[in-house]
Amino acid sequence: MKAKDIKKKIMYILGGTVLTEDFFWKNARFIATVFIIIVLYISNRYSCIEKMAKIESLQYELKDAKYESLTISSQLMGVSRESKVEELVLKNGVEIKLTKDPTYKIKE
Repeated sequence: MKAKDIKKKIMYILGGTVLTEDFFWKNARFIATVFIIIVLYISNRYSCIEKMAKIESLQYELKDAKYESLTISSQLMGVSRESKVEELVLKNGVEIKLTKDPTYKIKE
């Protein structure tokens, strides 16, 4: 092909004369359908990627919350040990004494 032929075809398409052809009008419904499907595909893909990013950030946040819960639970277990409670009672001067007698359950 010559450069003139290529230039003529480009001008034919860009000039809008391709729209006056029977081929375009006969297949206009098909072309519109394909265009709509392409737009829906792109929007669906974008939505999916956005949701995947949100899921990933929520999973990271959940992991952080689990670690924080585990840390707080272990701190609570350390503070609530009997020896630690006794130490805090003596340190704060609260007059509470441990009983030497075992506890009893009363059954009905």
